Amino acid sequence: MNAASKFTGFTLGLAAVFGIALAVGATLGPQPSESTHDSKGHEAMGESDELPAGLMASENGYTLRLDTPQTTAAANVPLRFRILNRDGAPVTSYVRSHDKDLHLIVVRRDMAAFQHVHPVLDQAGTWSVPLNLTRAGDYRVFADFTPDGGKNLTLGADLRVAGNYDVQALPVPAPTAQVGEYTVTLNGAVTPGQASKVVLAVSRNGKPVTDLQPYLGAYGHLVALRAADLAYLHVHPEGSPGDGVTPAGPGITFYVDAPSAGDYRLFLDFQHEGVVRTAEFTLSVAGSAPVPAAEPAGHGH
Repeated sequence: MNAASKFTGFTLGLAAVFGIALAVGATLGPQPSESTHDSKGHEAMGESDELPAGLMASENGYTLRLDTPQTTAAANVPLRFRILNRDGAPVTSYVRSHDKDLHLIVVRRDMAAFQHVHPVLDQAGTWSVPLNLTRAGDYRVFADFTPDGGKNLTLGADLRVAGNYDVQALPVPAPTAQVGEYTVTLNGAVTPGQASKVVLAVSRNGKPVTDLQPYLGAYGHLVALRAADLAYLHVHPEGSPGDGVTPAGPGITFYVDAPSAGDYRLFLDFQHEGVVRTAEFTLSVAGSAPVPAAEPAGHGH
């Protein structure tokens, strides 16, 4: 009510009218909420009401703040950022997840450029990492972390890279991706609104790879983004290296939570012979339709 003293009499009159309207509404009883309507519609479509991660820069009292939200295209661009708490102070204590305190995903809006890096935290609470930003355009920066005493969050912020923007169309869905000598094959069925099992099988020159090396606490790390808005999906690997039951390839099993039908871009990081490689897929999710199936190269039954 402090702000009311700054308004004119006309504004006060309007406020009174709106107050009467609200009182009448309360007397008549609550109206059907928009969220209730949407929930029924999404349930019928097999979709989730929960807002996907990465769409907001602030959530649950935490904020992702880029020190420099724009830069110029170059091969080695230093990125500095902070995670601020609700008091505006930098967060300095984190819970380690998948071998790191924070995972940083940087992807161009057309998803033609992707990086998964792990910045360094200084004592003042500032993270820093060099990025390869030779390809100009608008980027989305995702910080995936768990603050000490809090729950896991993925916050997103925009980064503009000046230069000649060579925008690319989204690649068509395909069951295989080639990374040098390696072929990665995707098999599974993805249903919106529920955890769906997919298996990515790695082969090299037609032979199954059975000696994958652990990377970030698993035999592979998968990032999935919704093409329409770059919503960040939480993807969980099955098993872990050294548990006595999870094989070191050729298949890596994940559970993907797709919040809706539509196109998604999948980025699989896997390590073999000391080198981390990234396989990229476009996945089209429509109802409970299965992913295009293909037999992993060199994999026999």
